[in-house]
Amino acid sequence: METVKYSKTYRVIHWAIAITFLLLLITIFLRLTWMNKYNMAEIIQTYLSGTDQTLSQEQLIDLAKQIRKPMWNWHIYLGYVLTGLFSLRFILPFFGTMKLQNPLAKNLSIKQKFQKWAYIVFYVCVVISLVTGLVIELGPKDLKKPMEEIHVLGIYYLVAFIAIHIGGLLIAEFTNDKGIISRIVRGSND
Repeated sequence: METVKYSKTYRVIHWAIAITFLLLLITIFLRLTWMNKYNMAEIIQTYLSGTDQTLSQEQLIDLAKQIRKPMWNWHIYLGYVLTGLFSLRFILPFFGTMKLQNPLAKNLSIKQKFQKWAYIVFYVCVVISLVTGLVIELGPKDLKKPMEEIHVLGIYYLVAFIAIHIGGLLIAEFTNDKGIISRIVRGSND
């Protein structure tokens, strides 16, 4: 099996995309858990019950949304960063700096075809998430709700891809492709 070498450009783009995805996941996790608007509204209501102040449920939800808004803005900024990184990822192959996945290339094993198709499916899902996110932020307001419904599904493919990616990486590292982790971090097995 041929040992794949990763250029510095490839490694920088790979890790920049990986870090951006992890930060995006953190913002999603926070929004779905500790900073969930209903949980936050309940905390505010509990606090207010010890005072002579009251707010309606709608006011509590609005206040909770305002409290978490700065955190959620980071999700939006990271989406813009990821859009730029993915654009670079697809522009650089035209300059010979990186390669695009080609699952139809001859002499590929079943495993290699599966890997390449998995990346293509992942890329398509990411592009859909990026486009829907951009439409949510910059597009017409009447498209916001349907785009949000599609955009929210992104968490499922992202978590699945990360699990498959890390699982495949560990299997490769401990079986037939020793040094793959070193090569993607430092560029060599040294």
